[in-house]
Amino acid sequence: MPDWSLLPEELLQLISKHLQDYCFDVVHARSVCTLWRSLFPFPSSLLRPSYSLPSFAKFPRKSKGFCTLKKVPLFLFRVRAPHADASEYFLGGIGRDDDHIELPSPLQCSVKVKIPDSDPTLINMLDCQVLALGHQYRIIGCNPKYYKGVAFLPLNKFGGGEEFVVLLNYTKNLLVLRSTEMRWMLLEIPSYGSCSDLITFRGRFYAAFSNHDIFAIDPYSLEATPLMPSEALLDCGSVNDLVPSGNDELFLVEKIIPRTGVIYLYRLTLRVSRLNEEAGKWVEVSEIGDRLLVIGNLGNVCCSAKELPDGCGLTGNSIVFTHGRKVTYSYKYGVHTGREEDDLNCWRYSRDKCVTILSTSPVVALRVETAKP
Repeated sequence: MPDWSLLPEELLQLISKHLQDYCFDVVHARSVCTLWRSLFPFPSSLLRPSYSLPSFAKFPRKSKGFCTLKKVPLFLFRVRAPHADASEYFLGGIGRDDDHIELPSPLQCSVKVKIPDSDPTLINMLDCQVLALGHQYRIIGCNPKYYKGVAFLPLNKFGGGEEFVVLLNYTKNLLVLRSTEMRWMLLEIPSYGSCSDLITFRGRFYAAFSNHDIFAIDPYSLEATPLMPSEALLDCGSVNDLVPSGNDELFLVEKIIPRTGVIYLYRLTLRVSRLNEEAGKWVEVSEIGDRLLVIGNLGNVCCSAKELPDGCGLTGNSIVFTHGRKVTYSYKYGVHTGREEDDLNCWRYSRDKCVTILSTSPVVALRVETAKP
């Protein structure tokens, strides 16, 4: 094998310029040796910008101190599994290793994985296939009991400026903070339910509530516009999740829960809708293309299954939940269960692949393998 560390510095600088738009190629290049690390700048897309905000721990009373709002890039990592018939995945953020720490192999990006009954380990990115999933915002240094999530939008409607708006899901209410005022205020929403999900999509906030209300919230006026639901569910409730697919589509996933009879988790079905933004309503769909929706502890994300190799366990047009049960399956549309009474026109468990939830913190760890008959 050639010794890549002996390449002339002039050639390395030329390579560095051509890799500027490919963050993980830069990460891999920085992991070759100390010289390469010094010549290849750390990718800006992996940096974590942060904002210092007033604490909200005692709202509506004024709190002393501050908390930090941090932007965290999210990725799906596919690693080599110990068995050929299984694939392992890690879903989470990336932390930068300290440039001043010498490691046996100079890892530049690593995932700290903590699986029950084992010591935390660092996964080398050189052994992974990495898919970018966008980013999420997290509150650091102030984590009260009733804090459930945060969303951030910059205010750059006319270009330039550094103003922003933050929405906070806290104590069953929504709090809002404008950068021009730097104080938390209660955002009045015409819903009697508590906020269950909060995301951003195409420059607006979207909030789902426990009574099935969903609102689009303008970041400038803070006006909340209700979205028309799909057909009402008869004798059923639902647990709703919002899943953005970049700036292309916004999906609503409803886990349907019967109000009568015995509930079998493996027989629960889903209803999936996409947002018709122009009409302001949800439209039920039977397919989501090559998309894989992942719903769970670290938020709801979407990735393209086209980038995953055949036989890796996860496929497009499917949905995986990563909270709740330790062993689960992906949901697909039109699954034959062998029972005549089961409707084919819905999303339900597909038992061809078994999904084992190995860990949910600090990253979500999954093992996907062929289900045993």
